[in-house]
Amino acid sequence: MIKNEYYVIGVMSGTSLDGIDLLYARFKYCENWDFDIIRAETIHYDEDWNGKLENLVNLSIEELKLIDKEYTHLLANVINSFIARYKIKCIDAICSHGHTAYHQPENKLTYQIGNQPIISKLVGQTVVCDFRIQDVELGGQGAPLVPIGDKLLFPGYDFCLNLGGFANLSVDINNERIAFDVCPVNIVLNYYVKEMGYDFDDKGKMASQGKQNDELLSKLNDLEFYRKSYPKSLGLEWVKISVIPLIDEFDLEPPDILNTLCEHIAIQISNEINKIKKASVLITGGGTYNDYLINRIKSYSQNEIEVPSKQIIDFKEALIFALLGILRLRKETNCLKSVTGASKDHSSGNIFYPHKIYIN
Repeated sequence: MIKNEYYVIGVMSGTSLDGIDLLYARFKYCENWDFDIIRAETIHYDEDWNGKLENLVNLSIEELKLIDKEYTHLLANVINSFIARYKIKCIDAICSHGHTAYHQPENKLTYQIGNQPIISKLVGQTVVCDFRIQDVELGGQGAPLVPIGDKLLFPGYDFCLNLGGFANLSVDINNERIAFDVCPVNIVLNYYVKEMGYDFDDKGKMASQGKQNDELLSKLNDLEFYRKSYPKSLGLEWVKISVIPLIDEFDLEPPDILNTLCEHIAIQISNEINKIKKASVLITGGGTYNDYLINRIKSYSQNEIEVPSKQIIDFKEALIFALLGILRLRKETNCLKSVTGASKDHSSGNIFYPHKIYIN
C-alpha cells in the first residue's frame, strides 16, 4: 500500500569492511522526500568475519553459497539485536544492501551475500534486498545505486561524493543524474595500514608523514580505468589485479604508499569535481575522517566542500538503501539507466515476506 510515511531499517556493508551499518529512520513524502534518523550504529566485524569477507573473490560458487547462508544468519542476528536494543516497534520494511562477494558487470555477474529469502523469516519482517542483480541483467553496471538517493534526499548539492572503499560521485548534468566510481580509497589505504598493525590511518597522520613517490603516482594516474567514460564501476577484483601489484612493485614503506595514494585519490577526485566551477560538494563516508586526504582534495579544487554531521557521514549509504527499499515497495524507479548504463530505468530489488515459502 502506498503511504506518505514509512519507518524503515537500512542495512549496509561496504567493501572497506568497516562493519555493518544499521539505521532506523522515518521517511515522509510530501512533494519531496524528507527524513529523520532515529537510531544508527555500526557493528564491527570480528577477526574471523573480516578474514572471510576479504577472501570472497577467491572462493568457488559452492563455497560462496555456504558463506552466503552463514552471512544471512549473521545479518539477521545483528538486525534482531538492533531492534531489541532500541525497542523498535514500528517497522514497514528492512532494506539491506548485503555484502558484495564479487562484481563483474562486464560478464553480467554480480553476487551480494546476505540476501537469502530466509532473512525475512529470521527477522520476522518484510525485507527488500539484492538491489544490483536486476540492473546487471538489464545491461547495467549494477552500481553505483546511491545516486538516486543523493538526488531525492540531498538536492541542494551539485556533487555528492562518498569516500568509502571506493570514491563514487553523483551529479546532475543536463537534467540527468550521472554517477560513477572514481577511484579506490579505503579499500587500498586500509590494506597498507594493516601492515603496520592498525585498522585505519587516524586522520591521515601516517600519510602526512610519508613521502610522495612521483613514479608510482604517475603510474597510478595512468591506469586504464581513468580513461574510460561513465557509466563505470570498480570492484575488489580490479584492486587486487591492477592496483596492489603495481604498488608492491615499488617496495615502499607504508607511510610513503599512503602519502602517494592520498595524492592519487585527490587528483582523480578533483579532475571530476572541477568540471563544474563554484560547485557545492557534499562529502560523506569513512574517508571523510582522513583530514590529510580532505586537505589534499581541497588543495586541488576551488569548489565549496562541505563535511556534514557525523550521522550523515557514517550512515548516508544505509539511509539511501532504506529509501531504495521504500521506492521498490512503491514500485517506483530506484535505479537510473543514466547512472548504471542499463537499458531502462527500473525498480530494482527482491522483496521477501516472512509468511511466504521460498524455494532456492
